[in-house]
Amino acid sequence: MIAKRQHKDVGRRGLRDSGDTSTLPVVSLVGRPNVGKSSLFNRLVGGRPALVEDTPGVTRDRRYGVCEWGNFKFRVVDTGGLDPSAEGILGAMRGQTMRAVDEAQVLVFVVDAQEGVSPVDADVAKVLRKTGKPVLVAANKIDTSARDLLLAEAYQLGYGEVFPLSASHGRGVRELLDAVVERVQTVAPEAAKAATEPEVEAPIRLAFVGKPNAGKSSLVNRLLGEDRVLVHDQPGTTRDPIDTPFTAAGQAFVLVDTAGLRRRRSVDTMTEAVSAKMARDQLARADVVALVIDGNIGATAEDAKLASFIEESGRATMVILNKSDLIRRAAFDEQVKASKATLEFMAHAPFLATSAMTGRGVSGIAAAAVKAFQEWSRRVPTSDLNKTFEEIVEHRLPPSGPAGRHVKMYYITQSAIRPPTFFVSCNNPKAVGQPYRRYLVNQLRKVYGFAGAPLRLAIREHESKRRAQVRPRD
Repeated sequence: MIAKRQHKDVGRRGLRDSGDTSTLPVVSLVGRPNVGKSSLFNRLVGGRPALVEDTPGVTRDRRYGVCEWGNFKFRVVDTGGLDPSAEGILGAMRGQTMRAVDEAQVLVFVVDAQEGVSPVDADVAKVLRKTGKPVLVAANKIDTSARDLLLAEAYQLGYGEVFPLSASHGRGVRELLDAVVERVQTVAPEAAKAATEPEVEAPIRLAFVGKPNAGKSSLVNRLLGEDRVLVHDQPGTTRDPIDTPFTAAGQAFVLVDTAGLRRRRSVDTMTEAVSAKMARDQLARADVVALVIDGNIGATAEDAKLASFIEESGRATMVILNKSDLIRRAAFDEQVKASKATLEFMAHAPFLATSAMTGRGVSGIAAAAVKAFQEWSRRVPTSDLNKTFEEIVEHRLPPSGPAGRHVKMYYITQSAIRPPTFFVSCNNPKAVGQPYRRYLVNQLRKVYGFAGAPLRLAIREHESKRRAQVRPRD
């Protein structure tokens, strides 16, 4: 019997590589453009690794992630829109999609229930039927049971059972995943066996991100002890993200050297735009992100913008001021001080001073990454957390709400790791402003550290009050 979990916990590990995933069963998400495949992919693997926009054809290549459902794991593939009659870029996308169809044991055919079944959906259904593989029809954008009537057209595709779901809200995902596991176990028992084997400890993905010519490739080469990555003093030498295995003090890493990130208005060629997008995609796949800054210049407003992208990604973080060999020690110390002030919102991240040219400080990168990863993965026992939270609130009570209404904090729970995420139960969440929320986060850091890990804090209405609001009238 497969152990179940709530849909909100599906794929909580996200795209972190779970060791060797090549033997896991493959489930491919297919359908015409803009039906919600990427949204469903994000729901299954956790986080937001896939670009989601209301523009057909946004996803052009195959994207892979690992979904965990109880003790069952499988690889899920997000594909570009499949239009059998399309030409041009959509025609090229068709080839990528068909490769995902060929390698899958089970296919999830996603349709837009709100728009109804289109002629393209009917053509896709014919293509998938010819494969002879199990096909599960997922009727997306059914946010409530009131919209179940929209399923009628999906049944006309001729696949029997249709699964109503909302990829954006998680409704119906549990039932779909149960069916996926059942089909995989039926048609691919050997792959299903691999899906339940104990997980091998995965390497830490450490991505080096920063503006062009900050020294990212030089740092990677210094760590590896070889010229693995092309280095040139012309900005933008690195185009594609490069993954390289690396081991330090018994810890396995995958080092990722990315193209230099710049503000969108500074990207003036299509190649740079694609490279920048690939670098941003690496944030979603990384465990730890090292923001590399040219120490000869110090952190600029552009570096601060990149830092905000990293903070929003929820990844563990460190800041590296490189090129310390180019200026005098006193001047470099001033650059460190000024950079910390510019990146004040990332004060939790460790700052390292390095020189890729001389090797100064480079040996400390791996240890700092391991520490940041451990903090990013740490869970605080609930009893200890609530005892601390009570003291924090007593030290500084929350401000009163409208009309002097008292704001009461009931308890706190840590709902997730990577990044550490906390929920606070309160009688009036709307009355708790940003200053007090920052106070709570700062105090949690003061007690527990979480150095290098962004913290997420949400304040929710107390459960008893929510029940009272929906209680039927006499």
